[in-house]
Amino acid sequence: MALIPSQILRVAILLSYFSIICNYKAIDMPAHQTYGGSWKFLTFIDLVIQAVFFGVCVLTDLSSLLTKGTASMEQERQLRKLISLRDWMMAVLAFPVGVFVVTMFWTLYLYDRDLVYPRLLDNFIPQWLNHGMHTTVLPFIIIEMRTTHHQYPSRLCGLLAVCSFAVGYVLWMCWVHNVTGVWVYPLLEHIGPMARVLFFVCLTGLISLYYVLGEILNSYIWDSSRSAVESNKDKTD
Repeated sequence: MALIPSQILRVAILLSYFSIICNYKAIDMPAHQTYGGSWKFLTFIDLVIQAVFFGVCVLTDLSSLLTKGTASMEQERQLRKLISLRDWMMAVLAFPVGVFVVTMFWTLYLYDRDLVYPRLLDNFIPQWLNHGMHTTVLPFIIIEMRTTHHQYPSRLCGLLAVCSFAVGYVLWMCWVHNVTGVWVYPLLEHIGPMARVLFFVCLTGLISLYYVLGEILNSYIWDSSRSAVESNKDKTD
């Protein structure tokens, strides 16, 4: 039996994301005042994705609690829609984008932090907030995957959705550069046009790989759990 019910964990995670987003938006940084504001950064977009996802999870839990013991077909239908939305968001957005942000940020940070997180930002963003944006996303999403089985879409549909998101963000970055003359991330200032194209293609491939990883991990966790339950049942029979 879990020490903390999954419903309580989701509420706590949702509240933590609200706190992180509110504290981040309250920071008076020059980058927030330029074209695109916070929305030009994938980190902020990911925070919103995670907050909306866990909001849907909490709403699903509440709906499940309210419909328990009722025979309303309409309520059951609405609950199934919420569950489908929750599972789709987990598969296509929350897991691949969250893992992508964490791994890419810390890889570039450890290689040369000025490429992605210049030291100037230390004057604006405290360490706890930096970890809230770039570290805790990963354990939070793993906890959700471990506590709830999520139904993934077909691999083709899932990959198309993930690639559409990645391409959409790349086009958004290019548009911001077209308007302001400045790339969102300092790394892009140091490489040529062809290298940028190759970089964008590689990143799209990487986030697609994370989608497949999430699908495999989800299946492994729940197939293993199901096998363990069946094995214990056989021993007791």
